[in-house]
Amino acid sequence: MKKLTPVFIISVIIAVAFILWGVIAPNHLEEVTTNIQGFLTDQFGWFYLLAATGFLAFAIFLILSPIGRIKLGKENEEPEYNYLTWFSFLFTAGMGIGLVFWGVSEPMYHFYTPPPAEGNLDESGAAGVALRYSFFHWGLHPWAIYSVVALALAYFKYRKGSPGVLSAAFEPLLGDKVNGGIGTTINVIVVFATVFGVATSLGFGTTQIGGGISNLTGIDNSLFLQMMIILVITIFYMTSSQTGLNVGIRILSKTNIYLAIILMLFLLFSGPTNFIMNSFTQTLGSYIQNLIGMSFRLDTFNFDQTWVEDWTIFYWAWWIAWAPFVGTFIARVSRGRTIREFVLGVIAVPTIFGALWFSVFGGTAINLDFYQGVDIMGVIESAGMETALFVVLQEFNFGVIMSIIAILLIASFFITSADSATFVLGMQTTNGSLNPPNTVKFIWGIIQSATAAILLWSGGLDALQTASIIAAFPFAIIMIFMIISLLRALRAEKIPPRKPKKYDE
Repeated sequence: MKKLTPVFIISVIIAVAFILWGVIAPNHLEEVTTNIQGFLTDQFGWFYLLAATGFLAFAIFLILSPIGRIKLGKENEEPEYNYLTWFSFLFTAGMGIGLVFWGVSEPMYHFYTPPPAEGNLDESGAAGVALRYSFFHWGLHPWAIYSVVALALAYFKYRKGSPGVLSAAFEPLLGDKVNGGIGTTINVIVVFATVFGVATSLGFGTTQIGGGISNLTGIDNSLFLQMMIILVITIFYMTSSQTGLNVGIRILSKTNIYLAIILMLFLLFSGPTNFIMNSFTQTLGSYIQNLIGMSFRLDTFNFDQTWVEDWTIFYWAWWIAWAPFVGTFIARVSRGRTIREFVLGVIAVPTIFGALWFSVFGGTAINLDFYQGVDIMGVIESAGMETALFVVLQEFNFGVIMSIIAILLIASFFITSADSATFVLGMQTTNGSLNPPNTVKFIWGIIQSATAAILLWSGGLDALQTASIIAAFPFAIIMIFMIISLLRALRAEKIPPRKPKKYDE
C-alpha cells in the first residue's frame, strides 16, 4: 500500500477516539453532543435556513446562466455513464435508504403534529401539510446542497485536472495553501462527517431490517439479531467494495432502482390509487406555491421554534453533513456532462421521484389511518418507526411478499451506501484517487461497521448522529467559500457558444 496520507491518519485517530467515547461513556457523549447541537440550532437556525436556500438559489443560477454550457471535462468528452445508470447512482447514494425508512413515518408525524405556523388545522388540512413538508424536507434544498459540492469537485477534477479532494476546490482562493494545514483540515472535516453520518445511517438501517424480520416472523428485534444483520451486510458490502465502482456499486444501484419501482408500483395500484395521484398533484402545486415561505420559516413570532428546529433545521444540517460523501460520489460518476445538465439532473429527477414516493407511501398511510381506521400512528408509537412500512404493506394482498422485497431493498441500499462510502472515504484519504486501494477501502469499511455495531450495543448511536450533524456547521461555511472559489474559476472560463437548435439552422 502507498504511504498513508495525513488525512487518513488523523481521520482514523478521530474515528477511533469517538468510538471509544461512545462505548465507555455513551451518556456523556450524548449529553455533550446534544448540548452543542442544541446551541447551534437554537442560535444559528437562521444561518442553516439562509445557507440551504442560498445553495438552491446558486444552483438555479447555474441552470439559467450561460455558465451551464461548460462541460465537466474536456469539450469533446462524452458522459461516462448513461442516464439510467447515472440516476441510479444519484438515487442510491443520495437518500434511498432514508426514503424507505421515513416514507411512511414522516408524513404520519406531520399529520398528527403539524407545524404550529400552519395554524389550527382539521384532518384534511393536516394531511396536505404533512405531505407538503415531506416533499420540502426531501426535495429541492437537499439535492441543491449535494449539487454544489459535487459540481465543485467534478469541475476542478475533470476540467482542471486537480486532485479529487474537496480542498482542491479552494485553489483559486488559497493557492498553494490548499496543500498545507488548511487543506488537510477541510478534508478531515469531510471524512469526519462522512464516516459518522454513514455509520449512524447503517445503524438505523439495521434496526429497520430487524423490524421487518420481526414483523414477518415474530422473532424479537433484539441486539443479537441486529449484530447478525450487520455481520452479514458487512460481508456483502466488503466483497462488493473490492470489485470497484463499475461492478459492485453499479449492479447494486440498478437493482435498488428496480426493487424500489416494483415496491412503489405495487402500493400505487394496490392502494388508493386515485387518492395517491390526487395527493401527488395537489401537494406538488402546494409545495411550489409555498416554497419561499417554508424556506425562511422560523416560527419566530410564535415563540415556539421547537418544530422547526426538530425537523427543518435538523434536516438541513443533516443534508449538509452528508454533502461531502454524496457530493464526492456524484462527482465521481458525472464526468462529461455540462453544468446545466448536471445540476438539472441532480436536483429535478430525485426531487420528483421523492415526491412521488412520499405520495405513495405517506399518502397510503394517511388514507389507512384517517379514512379506514387503521391505527398506523399507534403502531409507530408502540413498535417503533422501523415497523411502519411493513404494517402498511401488510394491509394489502401479497403484503408478505412485498415486505420481503422491502427488506431486500433496505439491505441492498444498506450495502450500496456502505460500499459507496468506503469508495468516497478511500478517495478522500488517498489524495483523490479515482480508484483507491482495496486495503484503504477495507479499513474504512471495517471502521464503519464496527462503529454502527458498537454504538448500537452501547446505546450511543443517536449521540454519534448528533456529532456528525455538528460537523455541518463548519462545513456550511466551507461550502460558502467553495462557491466563491468556484465562481472565480468559472469567471475565467471561455463560455462555449450555444448550440443552434434545428429550427435555427
